[in-house]
Parts: sequence; structure tokens; C-alpha cells
Amino acid sequence: MWFVVIGCLLVLLKIAGVTFVADWNWLLVLAPFALAAIWWVVADATGYTKRREAEREDERVRARRERHLDNMGLNLKRGRPTGKPRVPSDD
Repeated sequence: MWFVVIGCLLVLLKIAGVTFVADWNWLLVLAPFALAAIWWVVADATGYTKRREAEREDERVRARRERHLDNMGLNLKRGRPTGKPRVPSDD
């Protein structure tokens, strides 16, 4: 994603004739787009994108599970015992 953003900025600077980018060769200006394409091919081939997708899904499921346990009053992270209502002490 960053390669695409950098590429867009370089193209805009080249077209506008701003700063030192206006003097660069078009191949150098368009290079970030090629790097982005290479990155996507490598990331897909190595399984990086699938791992990231699985991690996001696992985090979403974990958050949903915690939310449901909170709503049922069974969340152990808040110090409540599971399935037992709190009994006020007479101290």
C-alpha cells in the first residue's frame, strides 16, 4: 500500500513540475508501482496475506467471544466467578 501512495505522490510531483522530482526519468517515478506489484506477488506466494487475514479473523472472534461473555456475566477477566452470582458480604 505504501508503494502505491509513494508512487502517486511522485507522479503528482512529476506532472506538477514541483521540486527535484520534475527532473527524474519516468521509469524512476513509476518504480514504486512495480515494487508494489512485486510485493503483492511475493506476499501471496509466501502466504503472508492469508496469515494476516487469519490473524484478523481470530482477533475478531476473540473480541466477539469476550463481548458475549461480558454480556452474560461470565467473563473471568473481570474477577467474577463463572456462573455464580455475586453475593454481598455482611461485613
